[in-house]
Parts: sequence; structure tokens; C-alpha cells
Amino acid sequence: MITDVKINEALKKLYYERGYWGDKTIADVWDEQCEKYGDRTYVQDDLGTKLTYKQVDTGARKLASWLKEVGVQNGDVVSFQVPKWADFCIIYLACLKVGAVMHPLATNLSANDIDYAINKVQSVVYICPTFFHKTDYENQYHGIESKLGSLKAVLLLDKEFPAHDENAVTLSKVLSGYSEFDGPCPAHSDDVCCILSTSGTTGKPKQAMFTHNNILFSERSYTADLDLTPDDVMWMPSPLNHATGFYHGLISPMLTGSRCVLQLHFKAAEAIELINREHVTWSCGATPFVHDLIAAMEENGTAIPSLRFYLCGGAPVPSTLIERAAEHGFLLCELYGSTESCPHLRVPRDKCLEWDGRFSGIAYPGIEVKVVDEFRNEVACGVQGEEASRGPHMFCGHLNDSERTNEALDDEGWFYSGDLCTIDEEGRVRINGRKKEIIIRGGENISAREVDDNVMDWEDICDQATVGMPDDRLGERICLFAVPAPGVTEELCLHDLTEYLASKGVAKRLWPERIETIDAIPRTPTGKIKRFELAREVKRRMGIDQ
Repeated sequence: MITDVKINEALKKLYYERGYWGDKTIADVWDEQCEKYGDRTYVQDDLGTKLTYKQVDTGARKLASWLKEVGVQNGDVVSFQVPKWADFCIIYLACLKVGAVMHPLATNLSANDIDYAINKVQSVVYICPTFFHKTDYENQYHGIESKLGSLKAVLLLDKEFPAHDENAVTLSKVLSGYSEFDGPCPAHSDDVCCILSTSGTTGKPKQAMFTHNNILFSERSYTADLDLTPDDVMWMPSPLNHATGFYHGLISPMLTGSRCVLQLHFKAAEAIELINREHVTWSCGATPFVHDLIAAMEENGTAIPSLRFYLCGGAPVPSTLIERAAEHGFLLCELYGSTESCPHLRVPRDKCLEWDGRFSGIAYPGIEVKVVDEFRNEVACGVQGEEASRGPHMFCGHLNDSERTNEALDDEGWFYSGDLCTIDEEGRVRINGRKKEIIIRGGENISAREVDDNVMDWEDICDQATVGMPDDRLGERICLFAVPAPGVTEELCLHDLTEYLASKGVAKRLWPERIETIDAIPRTPTGKIKRFELAREVKRRMGIDQ
């Protein structure tokens, strides 16, 4: 059972008094929704799988029986690395039914990443595909299984390919051979039920913890002013290991008795066909998805008349994109938050066109936002400072990492984002930049320091620093400034660098996408990298007005 949570007791009492938190777990809420909407479709993917609420429930109960058989107890962590398949829902609900803590992982993690993640959270079960998108997960697991001492069992998802080992436990065997678990969920609503991995400024991913109450409040707030009904259809292009794909893409539709349509590999033209075929009414995701969607419609003369709105997070939304979306018949409304505080600001739909990208949003009811100086004292309206938030949605710490928990989350429940902003008298927040050393690439946080650490031993360079470079589609891409090593006379080659990183087993998402040669990395007297100078320099070299 996870016990190192950080929740302010006075706030906890207040949240219960105000009805923000309650005694029901997500499993309890699921049971209620399954009873109401059992024969309606809950989730479908573009590989042809379509599951009703009842079908997901039946599969989850069978998988829960297997989890109990292999010794999973209330509070144990189950890690699962699942593509955007409808089967994801069977897995997350099976965990909830036995009180296990869900720990979804990105499908593009390397063996080293998996080793780190599972040992960090001490998972007792690991679930992954047999094979998916050029990766043999079964063999990848066997290459590191001796390092994963906490595991009791492994389950392979044989959706597309059978297991190499005919004796391996697969999802198809479990679904065909186990009876349905019918016990009550043993968890309490204040127990940790999910851990999401999130990269920060210090390199290695943090493991952000959430209780049932955190997630239920977050997603009820998120859907409260969207006027959603059971007839609405959500299209989800984002990965399911993030809050966007998991919480907004799957939990939110469940709370409204509606349906989610998953797109495995995003391609704009195919997305347009999918949206029209399934009569999608809304979506949520990072800027690149909607940017490409609009570009494809403008290029091909197509339309998506059923889409009412797209909620956009991960990076500030430019006014030009908001206006182009409106021309195509749907609202593009900005959200703001982070994995730890997800989301806590939104631009209301009725203000979307009026504000036109000038504000990142106002706080959801029940959530507080303030702006502080370097000493964490609140500043006056209009003065720039660091954005901070607190509320019933807030994560309750980074697992097994009290130092980083206490850096970001104070004893009064305030989470300090590291982002610079201003707030006006009406509570409208404008995010202006970041204090953190992170690159937001397509809505995903990339640690600049982690990229630095991965490339520092490359023999062609002697010093380096990573920054984000502007990109119209992804918001930012990874740019490496590097000082050539003595004796290196040829131009630094990006291909040589990526081959080196591949040989080290570094995940592709952490590979630089551009190299800029520089005589010396600018640093402060104490040795800290002046990344803001390099960010200005890459814009200058790209010919971007500042």
C-alpha cells in the first residue's frame, strides 16, 4: 500500500465538506455507469474493436480474476504498456476492481526506461504487447526480466501477434479461460489509484500519484461546462499513458455515459474520415493534431461538420489557429495545466473567440490560482511571476521521491509550475514562458537536461546544451548547441549523433533534431547554462523576429 502521499489535512476536510470529494472510488462510479449504459458502446479503436460498457466490464472482471490469482493485493502497482487499443479499458478497469494502482507507460519506452520505471514504483505485474509497431516487447522484456525483482507475473497482449512462448500468459487466454471476479473493490476513495510518469527538469521521469478523489474531481470539473450527453462522441488521437488520453479520453466519456473513438496512428486525412464516419462531436489534445487537421481540410476541401469543439493543451494556442478553426465550424479552446495539476485553467467556450488567444484561461470552480515571486510571495495583478495552483484535483506527490515532491508541492497544497504568467482582476491567466528547463514538443515535456546527459559522452563534442526551437506544427523541437571536441574539423553530423544515441539505447523521443555549432556554451558564474541566450540565438539563426 502506498503511504507517502502529501495531502493537507485541512484542505482534505474542506473538500469533503464542500462535496468536491466523496466516498466512491472510480470502480464504484464505473459500476453505476455500466448499469445505466451497459449496452451502449464505450470505446472503439480503428483496428475494428468496439466494446460496450458491459463487454468492457466482463473482460475486466475476468482479468481481475487472473490478477487476484497471481497475488495482486489492494495498493499493489500494475504497470501496463498498451497502444491506443480499446483493450486498454479492460486493463485499467481490472486494476480498479482489485484495488491495484494503475501505472500506464508509453509504448515508445526503451528497455532501460522500462527497467527504471518498474523498479521505481515496484510493480508486481507488467502488461505489454507481444509485438507492436516494429518493437518486439516480449523479447525486450526477457532482456531485462532479471532486473525486475518486484514482478510476480507478466501478461502479454496478443491482439496482433501470438506470443513466441506458447506457455506465456496472454490476454486472449485469460479472457477465454477465467471466470468473472465478483468481489467488491477493496480500495478507499483517498487511496492512490494511478501513477503517471512525467518528465521534469532533473532528467529521470517523476511518478505522479493520484487518488480516486483527485481524478473524479478533475474529470467532473473538466466535463461540467461542456454540455456533454451520452450521445456525444470523443475522438482521441493522444497516447493513453498521459492525462489527456487516459483521463480526458476515457474517464471523462465514462462519467457522461458516452463513447470514445481511438485513432492508433494519427494521420490527418484518416482522422477526418474517422470523425465523419463516427459523427465525432468533440476532442482534446495537443496543438499539432488540430493544426494538421485544419491544414488537411484546407488542402483537400473537406469538412468535419459534426465536430463542435476541440480543447487544446500542451502549448499556447495562437489566435490564427483559433480563427481558422472557427472558419471550419468548430471552437478551439485553450486548456492549461500539467500532469500534476491537470487541467486547472480553461478558456470557456463562450469566450473562445472573444479572447482569441490572449489568455490561457480562468480556473475551474474549486481550484485556486495565484502568481508568486522568487520567494513564493503572491504578487499584484498584472505583475509577472511563477504560476501556482491548488485544489481537489491536485496530485499527492511523486512516489518514492520526497525531495522533488517538496520542491513542487508545499505544505499548504500549492503546486508551483515553474511557468511564468500574469493574472488580471478577472482571474484571467496568461502563460508567458517557462522557468523550467523543459521543451514542450507536441504537448510532451522533454527534459533538456536529460538530453544533455545522454549526448555528453559523444566523442565529437566537448560541451553542449539543449533548448527548444520554435516549430509551427509541434510547438518546439529539440535543438542541441554543441562545442566541437579538439581535433574535430568537420561539421557536426546529426546522423552520427542519432546513431550514437541509438547504440546507447536512448529513446528516440530524446534525440536532438538539429545541431548548432557554437564556440562556447554561455554560463553563469556558478556554472548554470544560460538557456535563454541559446533560445534567442537559435531564433536568430532561424531568421525569426524576436
